[in-house]
Amino acid sequence: MRKAALLVFIAAFVPQAAAAAKGGIKVLNSIPDAYWGTWAPGVGRPCKEGDTEAIVLSAKAYAGPLGKCDVASVSETPSPKGSTYSARLQCADPGQAQKKTPANLIIRPGDANQISVGPGFESLRTYQRCSESTPASK
Repeated sequence: MRKAALLVFIAAFVPQAAAAAKGGIKVLNSIPDAYWGTWAPGVGRPCKEGDTEAIVLSAKAYAGPLGKCDVASVSETPSPKGSTYSARLQCADPGQAQKKTPANLIIRPGDANQISVGPGFESLRTYQRCSESTPASK
């Protein structure tokens, strides 16, 4: 009787565990190309050259309020509103050229040409894409 109950339990929960594993976290080598480019903070705010709050993302680099950083790894977690990405960064220490400090960056999709970015979920800010075809305004 115990064996039958155990087999029923296993049969009921193994498919759910396998499905959860399929939808789990993926490790990527770089920031997805859909997020590459320059992003201005806020909504409806024009992009300005030299904006210290703007961020620039590329496959293996971040530049913005956290400093100039190399992307060490990126994790992708699926969600109903689109994948959330968590980048592990190695940021240059301005005081010591050889020393790098670790940092985290979360990237979540938003509305068209918008993303939310920050070092933690509690500190996410909305950014809008700066047009690549139009130069930044001064």
